[in-house]
Amino acid sequence: MHLSKFFLLLLAFIAYEVSAARPHKTLVASIAKDTKTSLYSIRLNINEHYVIDLSSPFLWYNCPQQHPLVICRSPQCLQAQSYPPPSCILESKQQLPQVPCTCLVTPVNPVTKLCASAQLTYKNFAISSINGSTPTGSLAFSNTYVSCAPDSLSKSLPKGVIGLAGISRAPLALVSQFTPSFLGLSKKFAICLPDTDAAPGLVFFGDGPYNLMPPTNFDVASILTYTPLQKIPKSPDYYIDIKAISIGGKAILVPRKSLAADKLGHSGVKLSTVVPYTTLRSDVYGAFVNSFLESTQGLPQLNAVKPFRLCFNSTAIGFSRVGLHVPPIDLELANGKNWTIFGANSMKQVGEEIACLAFVNGGKTAEQAVLIGSFQMENNFLLFDLAKSTLGFSSSLFFIRTTCGNFNFTNVP
Repeated sequence: MHLSKFFLLLLAFIAYEVSAARPHKTLVASIAKDTKTSLYSIRLNINEHYVIDLSSPFLWYNCPQQHPLVICRSPQCLQAQSYPPPSCILESKQQLPQVPCTCLVTPVNPVTKLCASAQLTYKNFAISSINGSTPTGSLAFSNTYVSCAPDSLSKSLPKGVIGLAGISRAPLALVSQFTPSFLGLSKKFAICLPDTDAAPGLVFFGDGPYNLMPPTNFDVASILTYTPLQKIPKSPDYYIDIKAISIGGKAILVPRKSLAADKLGHSGVKLSTVVPYTTLRSDVYGAFVNSFLESTQGLPQLNAVKPFRLCFNSTAIGFSRVGLHVPPIDLELANGKNWTIFGANSMKQVGEEIACLAFVNGGKTAEQAVLIGSFQMENNFLLFDLAKSTLGFSSSLFFIRTTCGNFNFTNVP
């Protein structure tokens, strides 16, 4: 080989090695809110949008007709099938008219509850990497395992969304595939849901720091309170252990055991990004509403606006930095910490002068005692550490005069 060609090849090899070895502490992507559906989508590959779901075991989308196949009984196939949705077991056993030994999985639309039998495949993704608050480029992930899905499954999703991205604790969820050990990234992610479609929120993957503005960049992890995540063997969802709920400092009359999760995840307290408002089982909801009424005596009530039961004349309620001045709601955690919900996350403005208690009745047969919805998470910073099995939470970021929309995406590729 000519010496000059050899030298150029050597330089190219060195450049590749340096690029591959560049440390990536944190990855970041924007989250957009669709105000019509109250769903949130992550942006990947510059212009691909996927609804984010804390429960789904993998990402699914409408694949092109020609797509790579994954062999059944392969490790990735077994991982994708490790959390079959209980309501779709029969569908997962259907066989598609394809060559033998093709891996079949069961993607689910969490809004319509529709499911389908589909093929596991893989595709490439690009996501921005940052070092603190400084963009360092775009990181490519080749052969990320995802599921195909028929067009019918995308019904009810926001316009422009092409699928759903699972960020559960399942092995093929994005958090696991975007934090491989060879990159030196910790298996953790943080979400910060925006309350408007005017400015995006964000999701971080990796160690941080997780810097927000203004007035100067600071690491939100420094203000978080932590509680253990409960591990439910047959569920990829995120549960937390709540011993009591109090309103204005007074505990509602609900037995401790009625909030506890069993080995299958029934009852208990679960987090969801696809349920718009925190949903309480009837026995919990009744005690919750009675306690809130007792704590807000004197506030003028108005006719209820569906799906809410309690609505008030908001002009008669004072306003603070953290929303309408109503009694704070405390989720009292088993480790002694409190996740406090202030007016900005407990009261929904549904009209010019009408604000409603943004919690809904899930009925007597609700699967969870408490299903924490996305409205209660807006402008709260939540850090899920899968390695340590902990949840870090900030309560309202309004207290520190910032929001989930205060990340500088201007220079992010």
